[in-house]
Order: sequence, then C-alpha cells, then structure tokens
Amino acid sequence: MKLSELIFGNIDLSREELEKKYPERNFPEGAKVTRLGPSPTGFIHLGNLYGAFIDERLASQSKGLIYLRIEDTDDKRYVEGAVDTIIDSLSYFDINFDEGVTKDGELGAYGPYYQSEREDIYKVYVKELLDKGMAYPCFLKEDEIEAIRELQMSKKDNPGIYGEYAKYRDISFEEAKKRIESGEEFVIRLKSSGHDGEAAKYISVEDAIRGNLAMPENFQDTVILKKNGIPTYHFAHVVDDHLMRTTHVVRGEEWLSSLPVHVELFDKLGFELPIYCHTAQLMKMDNGNKRKLSKRKDPELSLDYYKELGYHKDAIKEYLLTILNSNFEEWRIENPNTDWREFEFSLDKMSTSGALFDINKLDDVSKDVLLRKSADEIYDFLLAWAAEYDIEAKNTLEKYSAGLIKSALDMGRNDAKPRKDLINASQIFDFISYFFDEYFQLRDYMPAEVSKEDGIDILEKYLASYNHEDDNSLWFEKIREIADELGYALKPKDFKKNPENFKGHVGHVSTVIRLALVGRAQSPDIWTIQQLLGETVLRERVARYIDELK
Repeated sequence: MKLSELIFGNIDLSREELEKKYPERNFPEGAKVTRLGPSPTGFIHLGNLYGAFIDERLASQSKGLIYLRIEDTDDKRYVEGAVDTIIDSLSYFDINFDEGVTKDGELGAYGPYYQSEREDIYKVYVKELLDKGMAYPCFLKEDEIEAIRELQMSKKDNPGIYGEYAKYRDISFEEAKKRIESGEEFVIRLKSSGHDGEAAKYISVEDAIRGNLAMPENFQDTVILKKNGIPTYHFAHVVDDHLMRTTHVVRGEEWLSSLPVHVELFDKLGFELPIYCHTAQLMKMDNGNKRKLSKRKDPELSLDYYKELGYHKDAIKEYLLTILNSNFEEWRIENPNTDWREFEFSLDKMSTSGALFDINKLDDVSKDVLLRKSADEIYDFLLAWAAEYDIEAKNTLEKYSAGLIKSALDMGRNDAKPRKDLINASQIFDFISYFFDEYFQLRDYMPAEVSKEDGIDILEKYLASYNHEDDNSLWFEKIREIADELGYALKPKDFKKNPENFKGHVGHVSTVIRLALVGRAQSPDIWTIQQLLGETVLRERVARYIDELK
C-alpha cells in the first residue's frame, strides 16, 4: 500500500467507480461488441479493412455494436491527420462506427476513446496490482538490460526480464522510496506467476477461429507502465476491452505470441477474458511461392490503391467474403441477385492458414458485382470517382449526354450471355473512352490479312453503302457483300479450311470497320456502338481513318 501511494498518491479514482461508470452494456444475449484499435500512423491498409470488416459483420449480424478506439500510447508513431485518414478510408468501404472516435469528436458513454486520454484510468489498475504485490517498480537501465540480454544469449536462456534476471522483483519499500525520491527513472513491471522451462504450465484459450489454443504460460515480467507514465499496449488494451465491454477481439495471428501475457493480465485484474479471434495473415503468390503482403513491395496493400483505381466498395467486400468464408462463393451462386449482407458470416468458416489475396480474382468478383448494378448506379459511381481522382475525366463525363454514357455502360449486359467488361472506375472510363472525341485513339493495327489498299476499299465501300436506319441484320449483310466482293470468306471456318482461296474472312473486314469507329480490335457490338455515336461522328471517323491509311 505504501508503495502504490508513493507512486500514485494523486490517483483518486477507484475500481468500483470505474465499474459503475462503465457498466455492462444493455444488449440482448448474443449481441457482440467489437472494436477496431488502430495506431494513428497515417497508413491504413488492407489488413485494417480485413479486420474491420469482420468486426462490422459480427456486430451488425448480432444487433451489437462496433466502436473505434485510437491506440496512441506511442507518441513517436503519431502522424498528424492520421485519424481522419482512418475514418475516411474505412467509411469509403461502408465501415462506419456506432461509437468511439469520429471526425467531429467522440461518440458514446465509454470514452475517452483515445488511449492517451485514459492515463488515470490505467493507473487505477496499476496501483491495484502494486497493492496486491502483482507488480513492481523496475529501475533497470538500458545498459543493464543489454548486459542481461548478452548473458542470456551466452547461456542460451530465453531473453527477457524474469526470475533471476528480474533484479528489482522483490525490492523493498525503503529502497524503492529512496530511488524514486532521488529522481531515478523506472517502469512498472508485472510480477508474473508463470514459470520458464520444465516448470511451465500450459494455458488453454478457446479461439473463435482456431479452436482450442494450448500454449506455455507467460513467465515474463513484462512492462505494463512506461517511464513516461503511459501504459504499454499489452496493459492498455486489457483495461480498455474490459471497461468498454468488448466481447470479441479480432486481430492478426502475429498477436498469438502475446496471448499468454494478455491472459495473465486479465486473470490478475479479475476481468473476464473476451473471445479472441486470431485471423490468418494476408498472403499473395510471388514466383510460385506464398508470402506476406508487404507495404514496401505491394501497392495493393494500401486502401488508397483501390480508391484511386475506383473499385466499387461492394466488390471489395464481396471479394473479402470469398477469402473470409469458404462457403460464400457457393452461397453467391445459389443467390445470384441477393444483397451480400444477407449472407451469414461465420467465424468458424474462416481459414487458419494464410489467406491468399489475388488481384485477378478480385477483378472477376468485381465484374460480377457490377453486372448486378444498373447503368444509372454505375454512372453515378463513375462520376463520383472522377470528381475525386480524375478531373479531366469528370469534365468529359459532364460534357456528354448522361443518356449516351449510360447506354455505353449497358452494352451487352442484358444479352442471353451478358458481357462482363466492367471492373473498376478507371478501367470503365478507359473502356468507354472511344465515345469521347478527345479521348479517341487508334490502339490496334489492322489484321495482317488485310492490306492497306484493301482497308481503304473496305472503308470507302462501307461509307457508300451505309444507311443509319439499317437494322443489325441488314447492316451486317452489307458487310458480307463487301467482304465477298473483295475476296474474303463469308465464314471464318471456310478461310481456315481453304486459306489459299481467300485473303481472309468477314471478321477481318469487320475489324477494319471496328478500328475506324473505336480504335480497337475488340469491343462490344459495333452496330450498337455506331447507333450511339450517330451518323455524323461515324462518317467523320471512317473518313479520318481512310486519310490515315492513305
């Protein structure tokens, strides 16, 4: 008692007052309270979204709550504006918090939600551990810790401060008082009850993703309060998750090694252990090998990557669900038009090995997601993306008729075998850019089977025979006549069977026309495109291509 009063004599709060201030939440049975606790470092990445999405699903499906807590106890890592970046980045993907830190202040009765503002709360519990002889002040200096580390290496002992290496574990009150009053710096360490080596016991924790986890107990006298009076993450999150009444802690598997110390802290503080959910790391294939996604090597780790390219938030979330739950793809096949929120996300369907992230698979999912959205929705999405990330594209989109653009977006999407051409906003704008005169460019070459002279002939005959009122079948019949007249097979299989009898086939003739109108060898139905372009633009483009060939 004397020691705790010496160190924390100015702390008037009590455990009982805190328990009363932060009572059990009044939620129905089964409701889950989850949290995201990022550090304000300025970099919000796919892993953060991955975890936050799990938090959101658990809370939303159970009629519970998700809150945002900023874990800013390490002021060296703080980046100005990082909190707004976190909130904005996650909000873009519809991860919105019911409680906690917001851009307009804090929301909720369980704050403060910045750990840096909860110093007195943490000290109440540190003081309690000191009173019970479960913690102690440690005056080890850096050079002493380094000497201990070298000795442990030479003896092949586990590194750390514990047992015989914990010089101040049983310090007397008199010595502690003398050192403190003389101005010596100190930390507060947990006085662990665990043992190293053969005497160690095993703890058992039921992980909601990994099942039963059995591992050696903690034996380290880990630091719980730093020299500056700020708690370590280990201690702060235990106190906060208890007082904020967190039921489920979703975090990466890199925290598994810290689980024993967290279990001991919950136990010594007399708190109920939350349900831990340790997720698998996000991996990617690299030269045939799996490796962890890297901030340095992989631009796709940053959430800005998806925002700048313009992936629809629903595409990202549906793709994450394919990684998170092994049965999502089967559910989607059985429920092709159902909102993804109707899918029952489950922790026990999550993988415990590396979760493989595949950008090509994301593109495939995105194609399916966008196919289910109307042209109106895609147009609005495209315009909003352009307003933020491509002003020239925005100005172009606003210059042309919204009806024209929506029709361009809808081409082939309602066919018996619908086209899936749209992936993300950047690609979508590029895909339809040939409709805009200022973006039109010749990207592909004429087929090798067509000479320059034939190309000119094809286009001149096309202009001469063109009637904008022709339906699709009559239009194509005229192309067949041009092909036949110039010595091209009317069927590709005829050319393939007897190539010596023909210059090429009707598809090569059509490609020349396609190049003149869209500048590309591949596109949706050319008859539909020219109906949207209008006769004036069509004749201008064909004439221009004739001039280029000449």
